[in-house]
Amino acid sequence: MSKIRLLISQAAVDCKSDSIALSGGLDSSILATCIKDKKITAFTLIAKDFSSTDLVYAQLVAKMNNLKLGVIAANVEELLSAAEQTIKILKVFNPIEIRNNVVVYLTMKTAKESGCTSIMTGDGADELFAGYNFFKRLTGKELDKDLERIWNVMHFPSRSISQSIGISLCTPFLDDKVSEYAKTIPSYLKIHEENGTRHGKWILRKAFENSLPESIVWREKAAMQDGSGTSGLTSFLDYAMPNSVFIEKSRYYAEKENVILSSKESLYFYEVYRKYFDIPRDLGKSDVCCPQCSYPLNQNPHFCRMCGSYPI
Repeated sequence: MSKIRLLISQAAVDCKSDSIALSGGLDSSILATCIKDKKITAFTLIAKDFSSTDLVYAQLVAKMNNLKLGVIAANVEELLSAAEQTIKILKVFNPIEIRNNVVVYLTMKTAKESGCTSIMTGDGADELFAGYNFFKRLTGKELDKDLERIWNVMHFPSRSISQSIGISLCTPFLDDKVSEYAKTIPSYLKIHEENGTRHGKWILRKAFENSLPESIVWREKAAMQDGSGTSGLTSFLDYAMPNSVFIEKSRYYAEKENVILSSKESLYFYEVYRKYFDIPRDLGKSDVCCPQCSYPLNQNPHFCRMCGSYPI
């Protein structure tokens, strides 16, 4: 545990970032602890009109590490505008990916507008240390196999977003020394029981448990859309769009473009997507296509990144 702590700490200190995306989750809190002596600016985003949980944790971590915290409180109009920009950058209409990366987009945009040139994020920790909740259902060889699969396909939209905004990105968990060592750590040290509860990223929690409050160390994994509150866009769009409009338009896209839209949110994001990009089925050729949106897929896909269909 001391080695992984040392590697992560060194990777964070070596980053030249003058800002950090701080959600108050385990990953960003670990990084904030590692760079507390650098006095960089932290940014956290919350959806002003929806329920969110990140702020209180982010404030706690920022205060502990003497970090200046910029709180971004985005209203619905700002979130929808950011969603359009996110769709333009990522070229997908997958609701989960959009809701999560609206947070990334607005955080990086605010950091850039505040004069920051580089931002640090916790990308990679969930993939390398089995942080996603679905990992907790797996054991032994099943878990090892799924982790290897994730390592082969993992991608980080924050890279495309940072390039589009014009701010440098630093990801200490994806540092070569950290990632190479993380892949050698047995999976039973990543998913492990503590006080009667199975936790992902167990070895990370134990490595930094003396540096962070218990409420942070053992905080359950929450997607960015949940912690920030951007998940509220789902119910907002469901309420805002008349049923008759959804029925008519979803039927049209199913018949004319081979795209099945199962929610009003999906329809809204798809129409934004189509303002800028071609029909998914026209974006290439493959023996395997998404059953929901007809997007050409690689062999043996588990989900469709374009529309979010899962499982395939």
